[in-house]
Amino acid sequence: MKKLSIFLLAIVAILSLSACTEDDDFTFTAKPDPEGVAFTNTFLESYILKPSNADNLAERFVWNEVDFDAPTTLRYELQASTDTVFENPSILGSDIAATNYAVTVAEMMALATEAGLDTDPETEASNVGEVYFRVRAYAGETNPSNVEQFSDPAAITLELVEDTNEEAELPKLFMVGNFQAAGGYGSDWNPADGVALTASAVGKTDYEGFVYINADAPQFKFLPTNVDWTGDYGDAGSADGVYTGVLKQEEEKNAGTPDGTGGYYLVKANTQELTYSMEEYSWGIIGDATPTGWEADTDMTYDTEAHVWTITMDLIGGKNIKFRTNDNWDDLNVGDNDGDGTAEYGGSDIVVPEDGNYTVTLDLKDSRNPQYTLTLN
Repeated sequence: MKKLSIFLLAIVAILSLSACTEDDDFTFTAKPDPEGVAFTNTFLESYILKPSNADNLAERFVWNEVDFDAPTTLRYELQASTDTVFENPSILGSDIAATNYAVTVAEMMALATEAGLDTDPETEASNVGEVYFRVRAYAGETNPSNVEQFSDPAAITLELVEDTNEEAELPKLFMVGNFQAAGGYGSDWNPADGVALTASAVGKTDYEGFVYINADAPQFKFLPTNVDWTGDYGDAGSADGVYTGVLKQEEEKNAGTPDGTGGYYLVKANTQELTYSMEEYSWGIIGDATPTGWEADTDMTYDTEAHVWTITMDLIGGKNIKFRTNDNWDDLNVGDNDGDGTAEYGGSDIVVPEDGNYTVTLDLKDSRNPQYTLTLN
């Protein structure tokens, strides 16, 4: 009897296991995140919009990641509306996998026009008004429940500025950090003393500039204006002072130089692509007007007060010089195509007027517009 009982129990156990395997196919149903979805970035008091800056980044909208508690594809959609109802919203970005989306000045201006704003002083329409943004989080096609959540609308003030025929100033990005005082740029971490990086053209977001960083453990950030800390960019790494080459606006860390030390750098930052880079350079003079001819450079010295490279030396009249970096022709070099004192990268040889002792300066404070002087002592 004992053997028969054990046998029967074994069969029951096997049947029970089989039934469990066949019947218990788990189905995960997506459900709303109890924390909801909301914007996490800080918005400007007003967004000033000019047609000349149409391609510029106006704002990068950032929101928290939601959890629908199911193995489903998760996507986001950024919407805009002229009212809080969002009956017929403008879809600025859809099928977004990331938790951020960049909106250009041109897109903001289109919304301003839709809201009835204009820049004509002869009309009754205002050039200042509000539009509204919200983010939609939704489950992808693999989820049968089609769960979605919306953030509360965020009111954004837009101001249209009449475009003039005057030559537009190139857009700027400002670099601030613990290098400013020692480098002769004013007070450390002071936006008003930030070092300007300049875009290549109106409507571009590819900023660059030469920056002298005199600090053992340099740290810095980038600011869209030199007024305050609104909209600051830092490094996407996990600790202050790191260098990843990736910019981040929310929960960012202080950026640092590639090797953690100082030097004279050409700094580039792109606020659309969220990248930055740093190349270290030293400058010298080379040419048959110098004592070492075209065979070797004579090193220049960086003046931290005037923010120029300078050297005093004897030069031969009627012969030529150029400026170049890092003792080679593979990097940057500067000449003068027209002999007018305005330098060009890769420009022609510079002719020395006459024999004598000269103080030579190379001014790269505006990297987009290099200048030089040859002063006979």
